[in-house]
Amino acid sequence: MANKESSALEITLSFLIGTATGFVLGVLFAPTSGEETRKKLHEGAKKTGEAAKDSYEKIAKEAEKGINIVKEKTSEGIDSIKEFVEKKKSEITKKTQELNKEE
Repeated sequence: MANKESSALEITLSFLIGTATGFVLGVLFAPTSGEETRKKLHEGAKKTGEAAKDSYEKIAKEAEKGINIVKEKTSEGIDSIKEFVEKKKSEITKKTQELNKEE
């Protein structure tokens, strides 16, 4: 699960970096005034920031789902171990009582 999250994060970051780079280069080489260029850069940075925030939120939700699954499975495992221990404890108690009766 961690590997998937890491891969998704790398892909998202690569995409965002590529998008930002392409946007900046496009704006810098476009024939516009300095004021228009700054405005476009500001808008592009804002959009990229929003996209990064959305991606982070998606990854955080997936991580939370994974954590909940791990907690659930751990709880199930602990319950199974408790049942096993109680069963063995009961068996030992029964055997002990049988041995005491034989004496």
